[in-house]
Amino acid sequence: MTYGVCEGLWLRSLLSDLGLSEDQPIRLYCDNKTAIIISDNLVQHDRTKHIEVDRHFIKENIEKGLVCTPFVPFDRQLADILMKSLSGITFGRIVVKFPI
Repeated sequence: MTYGVCEGLWLRSLLSDLGLSEDQPIRLYCDNKTAIIISDNLVQHDRTKHIEVDRHFIKENIEKGLVCTPFVPFDRQLADILMKSLSGITFGRIVVKFPI
């Protein structure tokens, strides 16, 4: 999520330099509810000590309104076709959503 936020902020800065500005928050779609909850809640968790800096960076940008993290269910996650081994049915359902 941190790399996605960094890339989104960089693209927003580049577009701003080109004279194109956007007031809407960057939508960082995520299919992991736990990651979304951890990024929204700064309560210390025992298993998240190694991601403290990343978590605070994401939380700051969410609070500033620059980023939002909507949940995407597994069956609607288009990036899975590039990263996971999928069944034929799931592969077929996702591949038709890509423009040719």
